[in-house]
Amino acid sequence: MTLRCTSDTGFWTIATDRTVVRRAAKIALIVGTVIALINHGDKMVTGQMSGMAWIKCVLTFLVPYSVSTYSSVMAVRDRLQSLGND
Repeated sequence: MTLRCTSDTGFWTIATDRTVVRRAAKIALIVGTVIALINHGDKMVTGQMSGMAWIKCVLTFLVPYSVSTYSSVMAVRDRLQSLGND
C-alpha cells in the first residue's frame, strides 16, 4: 500500500487513498454489474428502463463500493494497530 499513515490516521485519509479507491472501484464494477443485471436485466434487454430504474441501477454500484471501502479502511486500521503493538 502506498499510504503512509499511523494508527491515528483518519477514516477519510485511508478511504481516499489511491489503492483503496482502485480496489473498491474494481469490486463495485464486478459486483454492481451482477446485481444490476439480476435486478434490472430483463428491463435492460427489452428497453423498458425508466429514468428511476436507471438511477436505482447506478446506486446499485455504490453499495459494493461502500462495503469494500469500509472493509479496507478497517483492515488497514487493524494492521496498523497490530504493528503498533508488536
